[in-house]
Amino acid sequence: MLGWDPAVAVAHLRAADPVLGRLIESVGPCTLELLETPSIFAALARSIIFQQLTGKAAGMIFGRVTALCPTERGGLSAELILEASDDDLRGAGLSRQKLLALRDLARRTVDGELPTLDEAHALDNEAVIKRLTQVRGIGRWSVEMLLMFRLGRPDVLPVDDYGVRKGFAHALGLPDLPTPKELAAYGARWAPYRTVASWYLWRAAELAPRQTTKPGAVG
Repeated sequence: MLGWDPAVAVAHLRAADPVLGRLIESVGPCTLELLETPSIFAALARSIIFQQLTGKAAGMIFGRVTALCPTERGGLSAELILEASDDDLRGAGLSRQKLLALRDLARRTVDGELPTLDEAHALDNEAVIKRLTQVRGIGRWSVEMLLMFRLGRPDVLPVDDYGVRKGFAHALGLPDLPTPKELAAYGARWAPYRTVASWYLWRAAELAPRQTTKPGAVG
C-alpha cells in the first residue's frame, strides 16, 4: 500500500500548478498502483527482461524465465537463476546482454551487495539509485521506476523518460520536448509529489497526437 494519500497529492499539485491542474481535471483521479514483486531482485529482473521489448514479447520471456524457478522452491530468486544453465536462460529468450545482466544481478544479490526491500525502504532515493545502478544493465531510469512503482516513493521525477517529457510538452502546448534539465527545473514546484505529477504526464502522453517532437526550450 502507498504510504501517502493520492488525494492529498492531487490537491497539492492543483494548487502548485494550474497547468497540471487542468490536466488532472481532464484525466480524473490518480489510480497509481504498486507492483507486488516479492523482492528487489524480482523487480529488477523484470526490469532487465522488459527493457527494449514490447510488453507482450517481454511478458512471454519473463514467464519462461520464471518457469525455471519452481514455486515449490520459492519461485523467482537469485539463487535459482545462478543454478540455471546459460542454455536454459538463452532458451527462455534472453539475449546475451540480458543474460549477463541477470547473472550480475543474481550474484550481487546473493553476495549481499544489494539492499533488501526492508533495507531499501530505509534509504533515501539517491542512496537507492547509487546502490542499484552498480548492477549491469540497470540505469537510473530503471531504479526510478522501482522507487515509484514498487517502493511507492511519492517524489520521483524521471526527467529522462520520453513519455513524461512528451506529456509535459502536450500539457503545456509546447511544439518540442523539454530537455531533462528544463523539466527538472519546472517540476520543482510539484515537490513533494512529483511521482503523481509524472503519472499524470504519462496520461497526457497517451492523449497527445502521434507526431514527432524534438528537444526544445521551455519558455
